[in-house]
Amino acid sequence: MVSTRCKMMVKEELKKLGLHYIVVELGEVEIMETITPAQRELLKTGLLDTGLELMDDRRAILIEKIKNVIIEMVHYSDGEMKIKFSNYLSEKLNHDYTYLSNLFSEVQGTTIEQFLIRHKVERIKELIIYDELNISEIAWKMNYSSVAHLSTQFKKITGLTPTHFKQLKDKRRSPLEEVGN
Repeated sequence: MVSTRCKMMVKEELKKLGLHYIVVELGEVEIMETITPAQRELLKTGLLDTGLELMDDRRAILIEKIKNVIIEMVHYSDGEMKIKFSNYLSEKLNHDYTYLSNLFSEVQGTTIEQFLIRHKVERIKELIIYDELNISEIAWKMNYSSVAHLSTQFKKITGLTPTHFKQLKDKRRSPLEEVGN
């Protein structure tokens, strides 16, 4: 689940099955009742019909949690990060970063760092389109050490400088669920 809309669809599917939830968060659901195998199958089918997937595999669940932490951090939090990202991710998921990194690379075919950079670039596009902050302010907000560093990563991913992107009439953004895949 990568958006509020996804969470709403999950809640709706649970409601259809008469299941009561305690928590529906990005990538995680806690249900009050014990779910029967039949209910689980109906939930799985209902979620698939809405474009979502019920995950059973522990490794796949952990990958989704990594993605959700990155998406939350990049798209939904404001301000400067006080600790290194690798430490933040390890603390948040209670796993060694090397383990998380190796697992992510093995399963996704890309690194956590590349996934993070792609999401940061997508967020930068959004901030440029909003036109409320200048590039220096965006660099600070997105935890870049300099405008040059932001510009280099942005150009590597998009092929454009942030300034050139800002001048485009048809600004192309990607849905969050497609970023980094």
